[in-house]
Amino acid sequence: MSIWWSLHLRREAASVPLARRLLIGTMETAGVDPDISFDLSVALSEACANAVEHGGDDGPGEAYRVTAYLDGELCRIEVADTGPGFPAAAPGGPQEAARPAAPEAESGRGLCLIRELADHVHIGSAPGRAGAVVSFDKILKWRENAPLVAV
Repeated sequence: MSIWWSLHLRREAASVPLARRLLIGTMETAGVDPDISFDLSVALSEACANAVEHGGDDGPGEAYRVTAYLDGELCRIEVADTGPGFPAAAPGGPQEAARPAAPEAESGRGLCLIRELADHVHIGSAPGRAGAVVSFDKILKWRENAPLVAV
């Protein structure tokens, strides 16, 4: 079984729950275990919220892209924006962006949450253009008698 979809979303707060609901609906329909669906939906929400907040210069038509692949036993999600990306010269490169936030901080936990909820995470800048790309994947578990379970 293989399912994929891609969304081109405006950088508005209302786009975050839209992407999350589409992912949850897709996984529910396919028969993915609800705990796995929840983890991935929270990770997707964090990546989308980062794209909305940091993903561009707020010019007309500013958007970001969400792509999700359910392929066999794996779900891979990618969120790409047109913002400044991550500074390559920072110690540790783009991966350094996922360092823990201070306990009293009101923001800055999104990339750390994604790392905790997914099995594999890649954080970087879009090759050959401006923007950040956050991709993550997770091994899927299936509900008993799932309609679209991988064979």
